[in-house]
Amino acid sequence: MLKGLDPLLSPELLLTLRAMGHGDEIAIVDGNYPGVEHARRLIRLDGHHLIPVLNAVLSVLPIDDFVAEAIFRSTVKAERDKLDPVHEEMIDCCARHEPHRQVVPLIGQDFYGRVKAAHALIQTGEPRLYANIILRKGVIYPKEAGTHGTAGVDPFVY
Repeated sequence: MLKGLDPLLSPELLLTLRAMGHGDEIAIVDGNYPGVEHARRLIRLDGHHLIPVLNAVLSVLPIDDFVAEAIFRSTVKAERDKLDPVHEEMIDCCARHEPHRQVVPLIGQDFYGRVKAAHALIQTGEPRLYANIILRKGVIYPKEAGTHGTAGVDPFVY
């Protein structure tokens, strides 16, 4: 356990999130998703619902602001604009962390293709169908000049 970190952020998940670079994507999926088949890197969080996992990931992961669309959700079959309660909860969770970002619906194979290309996949135990979301990692901007650390030493100057 660490101070200030959600305990859902397991060592493996933290390692993966930290290793991701700008523009890399991570999918968080429900318990019915074909995770083993689609994942390049699979992180299992069985027994946990999607929304708490999404909230934990968004508490540490910057979302890409270099692109117009950086958060994607699956749809109910081919019904692009249909919102199940879990989709509304995902949108609300994302809005708390990223109030200026939209959650973009992706239909079927478009969503699957993006997941297969993702850096990693987190498989939750979420029982609700179509409870799947993709997050594109952004950057952490450097602090203004003169505000780096208490000792006044810039760790990036060699």
